[in-house]
Amino acid sequence: MRAVVQRVNRARVVSEDVELGAIDRGLVVLVAFRADDEEEQLRWVAEKLWGLRIFPDEADRMNRSARDVGGSLLLVSQFTLYGDVRRGRRPSFVEAAPPEQAERLYDRFVEICCEGGPVETGSFGAMMSVELVNDGPVTILLER
Repeated sequence: MRAVVQRVNRARVVSEDVELGAIDRGLVVLVAFRADDEEEQLRWVAEKLWGLRIFPDEADRMNRSARDVGGSLLLVSQFTLYGDVRRGRRPSFVEAAPPEQAERLYDRFVEICCEGGPVETGSFGAMMSVELVNDGPVTILLER
């Protein structure tokens, strides 16, 4: 499982001129799955997201989590995170879980993340536009 996490002031995801999800302060999480991912990976990443101390405290040090600051998560499925471009110029996605399995993993991941606080989502498999104001900028790569 792989996730790109961005600390944001606000973000939204839109598909076909319809806003699917939007948050104010929080984390935008682009997430992709492998065929061998299981509940353990999903839980680890979800707990890590809610516990990441990447929001500033009174001394402007990264010392608070999204939960601490009343933030939200915006989860967006993005299989292209497993695009391998080591050879050639066209990405290979052989490491990414097949779509049916990835959708089940994504749905379960959303359920687990909802246990930690407010969550918004995109639409699995849809062409989407993700708009965000990256705060910092702070961008973290998580892999499990």
